[in-house]
Amino acid sequence: QVQLVESGGGLVQAGGSLRLSCAASGGTFSRLAMGWFRQAPGKEREFVGGISASGGKWFYADSVKGRFTISRDNAKNTVLLQMNSLKPEDTAVYYCAAKRTYWGDTYYYTEVREYDYWGQGTQVTASS
Repeated sequence: QVQLVESGGGLVQAGGSLRLSCAASGGTFSRLAMGWFRQAPGKEREFVGGISASGGKWFYADSVKGRFTISRDNAKNTVLLQMNSLKPEDTAVYYCAAKRTYWGDTYYYTEVREYDYWGQGTQVTASS
Protein backbone atom coordinates (compact mmCIF):
# COMPACT_ATOMS: atom_id res chain seq x y z
CA GLN A 1 0.00 0.00 0.00
CA VAL A 2 1.39 3.38 -1.05
CA GLN A 3 0.93 6.41 1.17
CA LEU A 4 1.19 9.92 -0.23
CA VAL A 5 1.58 13.08 1.84
CA GLU A 6 1.41 16.52 0.26
CA SER A 7 2.88 19.71 1.72
CA GLY A 8 3.66 23.24 0.64
CA GLY A 9 0.21 24.71 0.08
CA GLY A 10 -0.79 28.11 1.39
CA LEU A 11 -2.02 31.59 0.63
CA VAL A 12 -0.19 33.72 -1.93
CA GLN A 13 -0.96 36.87 -3.87
CA ALA A 14 -1.73 36.57 -7.56
CA GLY A 15 1.53 36.47 -9.48
CA GLY A 16 3.35 34.71 -6.68
CA SER A 17 4.83 31.23 -6.46
CA LEU A 18 4.44 28.10 -4.38
CA ARG A 19 6.12 24.72 -4.47
CA LEU A 20 4.15 21.63 -3.57
CA SER A 21 5.86 18.47 -2.44
CA CYS A 22 4.51 14.92 -2.26
CA ALA A 23 6.36 12.28 -0.25
CA ALA A 24 5.62 8.65 -1.09
CA SER A 25 6.13 5.61 1.10
CA GLY A 26 5.20 1.94 1.10
CA GLY A 27 5.99 1.14 -2.50
CA THR A 28 8.69 1.12 -5.16
CA PHE A 29 8.66 4.78 -6.12
CA SER A 30 10.54 4.24 -9.37
CA ARG A 31 7.65 2.03 -10.55
CA LEU A 32 5.02 4.72 -9.89
CA ALA A 33 3.84 7.22 -12.46
CA MET A 34 2.89 10.37 -10.56
CA GLY A 35 0.39 13.13 -11.11
CA TRP A 36 -1.01 16.31 -9.62
CA PHE A 37 -4.70 17.11 -9.71
CA ARG A 38 -6.79 19.91 -8.24
CA GLN A 39 -10.36 20.42 -7.19
CA ALA A 40 -12.07 23.77 -6.66
CA PRO A 41 -15.34 24.07 -4.70
CA GLY A 42 -18.28 22.84 -6.74
CA LYS A 43 -16.08 21.53 -9.54
CA GLU A 44 -14.78 18.14 -10.56
CA ARG A 45 -11.22 17.07 -9.86
CA GLU A 46 -9.04 18.01 -12.82
CA PHE A 47 -5.63 17.04 -14.12
CA VAL A 48 -2.77 19.50 -13.61
CA GLY A 49 0.42 17.63 -14.54
CA GLY A 50 1.76 14.09 -14.86
CA ILE A 51 5.21 12.51 -15.00
CA SER A 52 6.33 9.03 -15.98
CA ALA A 53 7.89 6.59 -13.53
CA SER A 54 11.40 7.32 -14.78
CA GLY A 55 10.80 11.04 -14.99
CA GLY A 56 11.61 11.11 -18.66
CA LYS A 57 8.19 12.21 -19.89
CA TRP A 58 5.72 14.76 -18.54
CA PHE A 59 2.58 16.56 -19.59
CA TYR A 60 0.55 19.54 -18.40
CA ALA A 61 -2.98 20.81 -18.62
CA ASP A 62 -3.25 23.75 -21.00
CA SER A 63 -4.36 26.00 -18.14
CA VAL A 64 -0.99 25.66 -16.36
CA LYS A 65 1.41 25.09 -19.25
CA GLY A 66 4.35 27.48 -19.07
CA ARG A 67 3.66 28.35 -15.40
CA PHE A 68 3.84 25.01 -13.55
CA THR A 69 6.65 22.46 -13.56
CA ILE A 70 6.44 18.88 -12.35
CA SER A 71 9.56 16.98 -11.32
CA ARG A 72 10.52 13.94 -9.30
CA ASP A 73 13.46 12.69 -7.28
CA ASN A 74 13.41 8.89 -7.26
CA ALA A 75 16.21 8.79 -4.69
CA LYS A 76 14.05 10.76 -2.24
CA ASN A 77 10.67 9.26 -3.20
CA THR A 78 9.35 12.75 -3.85
CA VAL A 79 7.45 14.53 -6.59
CA LEU A 80 7.31 18.32 -6.78
CA LEU A 81 5.03 20.85 -8.41
CA GLN A 82 6.57 24.30 -8.86
CA MET A 83 3.81 26.83 -9.44
CA ASN A 84 4.72 30.28 -10.75
CA SER A 85 2.61 33.25 -11.83
CA LEU A 86 -0.31 31.98 -9.81
CA LYS A 87 -3.76 33.22 -10.72
CA PRO A 88 -6.95 33.37 -8.61
CA GLU A 89 -8.37 30.60 -10.81
CA ASP A 90 -5.58 28.29 -9.60
CA THR A 91 -7.20 28.31 -6.15
CA ALA A 92 -8.11 24.73 -5.24
CA VAL A 93 -7.18 21.73 -3.16
CA TYR A 94 -4.22 20.07 -4.86
CA TYR A 95 -3.86 16.30 -4.76
CA CYS A 96 -0.88 14.08 -5.44
CA ALA A 97 -1.64 10.73 -7.11
CA ALA A 98 0.30 7.59 -7.96
CA LYS A 99 -0.26 4.85 -10.50
CA ARG A 100 1.41 1.44 -10.39
CA THR A 101 3.29 0.72 -13.60
CA TYR A 102 5.20 -2.18 -15.06
CA TRP A 103 8.86 -2.41 -15.91
CA GLY A 104 9.60 -0.33 -18.98
CA ASP A 105 6.45 1.77 -18.76
CA THR A 106 7.37 5.23 -20.05
CA TYR A 107 3.97 6.90 -20.00
CA TYR A 108 2.40 9.69 -17.99
CA TYR A 109 -1.31 9.52 -17.14
CA THR A 110 -3.93 12.25 -17.18
CA GLU A 111 -7.21 10.69 -15.98
CA VAL A 112 -8.43 10.47 -12.38
CA ARG A 113 -9.61 6.89 -12.94
CA GLU A 114 -6.13 5.76 -14.00
CA TYR A 115 -4.53 6.42 -10.62
CA ASP A 116 -4.38 3.92 -7.76
CA TYR A 117 -3.39 6.04 -4.76
CA TRP A 118 -4.19 9.55 -3.58
CA GLY A 119 -2.93 11.95 -0.96
CA GLN A 120 -5.13 13.92 1.40
CA GLY A 121 -4.71 17.19 -0.48
CA THR A 122 -3.27 20.61 0.31
CA GLN A 123 -5.03 23.95 -0.09
CA VAL A 124 -3.63 26.53 -2.49
CA THR A 125 -5.17 29.99 -2.51
CA ALA A 126 -4.09 32.76 -4.87
CA SER A 127 -5.70 36.04 -3.89
CA SER A 128 -6.38 38.88 -6.33
